[in-house]
This record gives sequence, C-alpha cells and structure tokens, in this order.
Amino acid sequence: MAHTPAWRTFKRTQDLTVLTAVLIYGGAAVHAFARLEDDRAWLVRNIIGLPVIFVLLSLAVPLLIGAIRRPLARYVWATFQAGFGQTVGSVLGGVLLLGGAAGFIYWQIGVAAAGGRGPVGVFCGYAAGIGILTAQAALVRVLERHPEVKPQIELARPE
Repeated sequence: MAHTPAWRTFKRTQDLTVLTAVLIYGGAAVHAFARLEDDRAWLVRNIIGLPVIFVLLSLAVPLLIGAIRRPLARYVWATFQAGFGQTVGSVLGGVLLLGGAAGFIYWQIGVAAAGGRGPVGVFCGYAAGIGILTAQAALVRVLERHPEVKPQIELARPE
C-alpha cells in the first residue's frame, strides 16, 4: 500500500520524535550517572527502574483502554490534518519542545549535583512522555488500517 507523501512524512516524524526523545533521555541518564555521587543502586533504581514503569504505563494504558485510545487516535489524526510534522515550522516546534524538556532535565541534574533535590521526578515525567509519544506512533499504524482514514492517506491507484 502506497501512502501519500504527507502521510509518510507525518509517520516518519512521529517515529523520529520517539527516537529523539529516547536519545535525549539516554544522554541525560549518562549525564546523571557522571554528575551525581549518589549510590549507584539508587541511581539505577531512580533513573532507570522507576522511569521504565512510567514508560510502560503511559504506553499501555492509552493502547489498552478504549476510552483513552479513541480520543488519542482522534488527536493523532487531527495533528496530521493540521499539518504537524509535514512543515519545517512544525518540525522545528517539536524539536524546540524536546530541547526545552532536555534542558529542564539537565538543569535538574545540575541542581541535584549541587546538593539539591534529586531528579527522580523529572526522569519519571519525561519517561511518561516517551510512553505517550510511543503510543501516538503506534496509533499512526492503527489509523492506517481504519476504514475512514485509509482512503484519505493512500495514493490513488491508476485504473
């Protein structure tokens, strides 16, 4: 099945957003391990262990509970129709949002390194965001099979 260029670009943008968010998270985790002098077991539990739970919950809940999945799928479709991920401006806006979140995580690590509160909350929150972004990317694939959406995103076949 051949999709319109707009759909392919949107789908690719969704996937790259997830990948970028995961890479930012990985970089922040490495940075936290390098900067924080806490017990390594504490760091593993709070920078990796707890956030994994948040990723899994924020990924599974929207995909498994129809009352959440349907509005999220409508949101994903609406973002496509609005042109998200299909223009330079929308891609730069998404990059700016991810960059802002990355800056916040790195700032929180710096605060913790200076003796402030640990960055557990920001890591868990960012991980939850990754789960939701992943759910949205998964819903793009679900929408491709939806009978009302499919004709709007497939290229017309010459007859």
